Amino acid sequence: MASVFNGQPAIIRTERGLTIAGTRITLYDVMDYVVAQYPPKFIQGLFDLTEEQINAALTYIESNRTEVEAEYQQVLKEAEELRQYYEEQNRELFARIAAQPPKPGTEAAWEKLRAAKAKRESKA
Repeated sequence: MASVFNGQPAIIRTERGLTIAGTRITLYDVMDYVVAQYPPKFIQGLFDLTEEQINAALTYIESNRTEVEAEYQQVLKEAEELRQYYEEQNRELFARIAAQPPKPGTEAAWEKLRAAKAKRESKA
């Protein structure tokens, strides 16, 4: 079942996947918040969607739950693979940057940051 508003499809398939028509917002973006059980009004406001758009997205997700959930899991898997790839590619760069001394004049800010981090880690 395809959701429609104003005679046009509300959910379309683009190169990015299932997308809310007239936006760059995918159903997978919305699924992150649906899975976390955020209220529809919050999701609507977060993505600046009209009531028709959020209703169409949520209706489509519910009507096609199995298909959307399978695609969502694939999107999550690919995102994790990309995160791991870029983390590995940049590991050496991050280590080099971390080893550099602070820029002159920023020592106090770095010390404050270190103290805040130590305080936060001691609470954990």
